Amino acid sequence: MPVVTFDYNDFIDILGHKISKDELIERLPMIGAGLDRVEEDEISIEFFPDRPDLASVEGIARASRAFFEFKTGLKNYDIKKSDIITNVEPSVKKVRPFVTTALVKKVTMTDELIASLMDLQEKLHLGLGRNRKKVAIGVHNFDPIEPPFTYKAVDPDSAEFVPLNKVESMTLNEILKHHEKGIDYAHILEDFDRHPLIVDKYNNVLSYPPIINGSLTEVTPFTTDLFIDVTGTDRKAINYALNIVTTSLAERGGQVYSTKVNDNGKTYISPDLNSVERKLSVNYVNKILGTKLNAKDIVLCLKKMGYNVLDLNENELKVDIPAWRADILHEIDLVEDVAVGYGFDKFETDFPKALTFGKSLPKHDLYEGLRHIMVGLGFNEVTTFTISNERDEFNKMGLNIGTRAQIENPIGEEYSCLRVGLIPSLLKILNENRHHSLPQQIFELGIVADKSFKNQHFLGFVKIDAKANFTECKSLIDAIMRDSGTKYSIKDKDHPAFVKGRCASVVCNNKEIGFFGEIHPKTILEFELEYPIIAFEIQADMVNQ
Repeated sequence: MPVVTFDYNDFIDILGHKISKDELIERLPMIGAGLDRVEEDEISIEFFPDRPDLASVEGIARASRAFFEFKTGLKNYDIKKSDIITNVEPSVKKVRPFVTTALVKKVTMTDELIASLMDLQEKLHLGLGRNRKKVAIGVHNFDPIEPPFTYKAVDPDSAEFVPLNKVESMTLNEILKHHEKGIDYAHILEDFDRHPLIVDKYNNVLSYPPIINGSLTEVTPFTTDLFIDVTGTDRKAINYALNIVTTSLAERGGQVYSTKVNDNGKTYISPDLNSVERKLSVNYVNKILGTKLNAKDIVLCLKKMGYNVLDLNENELKVDIPAWRADILHEIDLVEDVAVGYGFDKFETDFPKALTFGKSLPKHDLYEGLRHIMVGLGFNEVTTFTISNERDEFNKMGLNIGTRAQIENPIGEEYSCLRVGLIPSLLKILNENRHHSLPQQIFELGIVADKSFKNQHFLGFVKIDAKANFTECKSLIDAIMRDSGTKYSIKDKDHPAFVKGRCASVVCNNKEIGFFGEIHPKTILEFELEYPIIAFEIQADMVNQ
């Protein structure tokens, strides 16, 4: 989970109220945070990633101001108008369609602000931005550039500029190949023949989103006016990111100015800090929390969490949700904040009303028996993620991408679907342990998603050793099946991840329930390994049938 580290004295300056360090450490976790560490005046707090507005000391101070009841309710920020315009060209729509901007003046660039701003930017990129694929933020020194700005897509070989941390001009393709950030994020643009660019009136490059800013607008300790651009593939997400960044700067005394974005005949004013209204049922709150709170009690809880409440009546409330609260998606999210505002320490504990006797789940004894068999054969058990990606599950295994349960908004390329087998996960473990001596033999009894997207328990093992071969693998299968009391047969199987002629199916009751054999050298190299590997995978629920 995200960890925010800040200086106690800097926090007090932003908060604008006195609270002792000991009291802060004691009460701050009640907002929904975990205390990570305290070293003199340096405090580290761990927050759930669903609260990107708390990813900075400024956001924590704003939330604390209401929660500690120094000033409850929704915080209002003064926004002045500017004449800054950003024009969006149709060429960028198929690449990275949305952009939003803002100007923040009179910023005092202290060491604490610079560190906080950089940390906030990276946390938003990772969480809300899905590693920059969904949202990317650019922060610029406004002085050397001249509006209006243009957001467009260009041929990556036709445009060049000096990127941050470089002194020579580079084309966009050269940046992707040779710049550190270009190498890290080139995959986001690999499917496009035109790349996004933000330029000013004189065609000076501000940003090459989502890769890197230009050195022309590099922020220095002497910068006072900041221009912020946020680009992405989701309009709501980029607006949340802009609101979080601009209000964080406003918490330190910056003056926020609105800007205009002309996009496809429509004009958008940003940042838009208008609150969103949502209804909350009093009965629903009490039903979920098991409380007997009246409407006024709920209002007090919500105000402690930074909300305003309109049209108060006994049955239903109209709640004003801050423009930086990206986590409020449903009425239940407001109920959670009522619970936080009420205080978890006020909920009464109780004993169960009925006594029951626990017992193993139906398949538990089978799974434990299989684990004991594998340990007895000299294997070490591992547990890996059930979330994987198409490259590991299919491409590296020599398979065409088949049916899999995809994640709609993955946080990164590494975790984009549910796994369809155990062997790729086990091979990745071998990759991580290349520095250890051989032989290495590991197994896992874990969950995979079958073709109908149902969870199934599979048993799998891999062994890497200079002498590992099909005969040894077959003897291990014989031991597993014998000790589990399973009658089985084998037949030849062709699998692109295995050596042809050295792979076989495990058949039980005329049905294939698994397979085993020697891993193909090509697959071994795909996982950056160097020695022979044998592998086995079987549907655990079909054992001992």
